[in-house]
Amino acid sequence: MKKIGFIGVGVMGKSMVRNLMKNGFEVSIYTRTKSKVLDIIEEGALWCDTVANCSKNKDAIITIVGYPKDVEEVYFGETGILANASQGTYIIDMTTTSPKQSIRIYEEAKIKNIFALDAPVSGGDIGAKNATLSIMVGGDKDAFDACRDIFSSLGTNIIYEGPAGCGQHTKMANQIALAGAIAGVCEAMSYAKSVGIDVHTMLNSISKGAAGSWQMTNMAPRILNGDFDPGFFIKHYIKDMNIAASEASDVNLELDVLNNVLEMYKKLEEEGMGDLGTQALIKYYEK
Repeated sequence: MKKIGFIGVGVMGKSMVRNLMKNGFEVSIYTRTKSKVLDIIEEGALWCDTVANCSKNKDAIITIVGYPKDVEEVYFGETGILANASQGTYIIDMTTTSPKQSIRIYEEAKIKNIFALDAPVSGGDIGAKNATLSIMVGGDKDAFDACRDIFSSLGTNIIYEGPAGCGQHTKMANQIALAGAIAGVCEAMSYAKSVGIDVHTMLNSISKGAAGSWQMTNMAPRILNGDFDPGFFIKHYIKDMNIAASEASDVNLELDVLNNVLEMYKKLEEEGMGDLGTQALIKYYEK
C-alpha cells in the first residue's frame, strides 16, 4: 500500500503528510487553499485540485477536516470520495466527528466494496509533528490490520476500538477527559498566581506527582510564555464537546464538567478567541 490521498492539510495534517512521505508513501494532497501548502508540495507532496482527483487510483485516502459538514462535503456527492475512490480502497477519516456520521460512511462504503475506518487522533500539533499521535480506530478488524503501516507512520498508541463508530466514541471520551484536565491546569495556575506563589515553581512541584498530566507538561509552559497559537483550535474543541454532549444526551447521561467547560470556551469564542489554542482557556480565569 503506497499511494495515499490526503484531504485536509491543516495544522496537524501538514506534519502527518510529512511523516507519511518520510516512511515511503507517495502522498497526493488536497486542501482548499493551495498557497498554504506550497512548502510540502516543494517537499514532494503531489497537488490535486479537487477532492475527486485526490481520491482516484489510491490505495488509501485519509481525511482530517474541520467539522461534520466538511466530512459530509468531502465524502458524499458526485465529487466526493465515495463516488471516486476505486473498489478496494481504504478510506480513513481522522476527523473528530459524529459516531453516527462515521457509521453512515462505513455503510455507504461497504456497498461500493470500499473499506472505511473512523480513526480520530489525540496529541495535537506536537503529536502530529513527532509521529506520536494516539489513534483510535473503528471499523472492520481486517481493514485496521491492513492499514497498520499507515497508522505506524503517524502515531505510537494505535488501538482497534471495535466496529464502525467506536473510534469516534473513544475520541469523545478523550475530549470529555480533556475538559477536566485543561480546566484543572488553568485553575491551579490561577490559584497560584492569586495567592502569590511562583507559578513556574508550583508547576515543577506538582507536575511529576498525582496531579501531573499531558496538559500540565505541554500546555502549561505555553500558557506561561503567553503562547496561545493553536495546536488545537478552541473552535474545533467546541465542535467536539458539542458532539460529546449530544451523544451523552442520547443515553440520558449528564456530564457536568464537560458542560461547564464547554460554556467557558463558548464565552471565549463569543469574544473572538475561537482561533486560539485550547490553552487560552486561562483567559477565562484572568477576567
